Amino acid sequence: MDPLKPLRLYIRNTREHRRLGHTVEVQVASEFFGDEIGYLLCPEGFSRDTVVYSCGVGKNVDFDLALIRRFGMTIHAFDPTPRCLEWVQQQALPAEFRFHPYGVADYDGTAQFHPPIREGAPDFTVIEREERGVGPAVDAQVRRLGTLMQELGHSHLDLLKLDIEGAEYPVIADLVNTRLPVGQILIEFHHRWPEFGEAKTREAVDLLRGAGFRIFSISKNRDYSLIRVPRS
Repeated sequence: MDPLKPLRLYIRNTREHRRLGHTVEVQVASEFFGDEIGYLLCPEGFSRDTVVYSCGVGKNVDFDLALIRRFGMTIHAFDPTPRCLEWVQQQALPAEFRFHPYGVADYDGTAQFHPPIREGAPDFTVIEREERGVGPAVDAQVRRLGTLMQELGHSHLDLLKLDIEGAEYPVIADLVNTRLPVGQILIEFHHRWPEFGEAKTREAVDLLRGAGFRIFSISKNRDYSLIRVPRS
């Protein structure tokens, strides 16, 4: 990996972000975790007991393994899509990586996941894209974040990663509406998709800001890093 890649990715004020009205709002100690795929986060206070939910696995766990190596924490990872399930079964993953074959949504039940546009890619989506995917859609189980927390016995989340191919918008609304205690959120937004547009990301960030979150980094790949700050 290019050691400067994280610095090149996390350009803080691109033209797109200025158009959205988004910029860095708070300065925190931040560090990039991952390899080919990773995120900038604030690791202050992290330990073996830190509670992390990593939603959206695909075929890459560089980010999750980097956190496990550094802190020895348990990563709860969620992804119900068929290519992910097949890939995970073929990996020799540490015991600290706890995989759950569920998607994350704003309801409990079953969702239809549509195949990716690129043949062989792992990124199925619950969004019915204007451009048709390659292969059939599949049904899979989804859970609300609050339901998953109850099932796993967690009263709070220290870190939540959402790379869920367009499903982040209703999940964020549900998270805010139910006032889930989350300390830090890493989100890949999909406003580049014509099904959404920039207004959806602007609305989602406004919801998070209203819940006390502030942006501390944005990447050129539309990965947002937000941390909850105490109310003054």
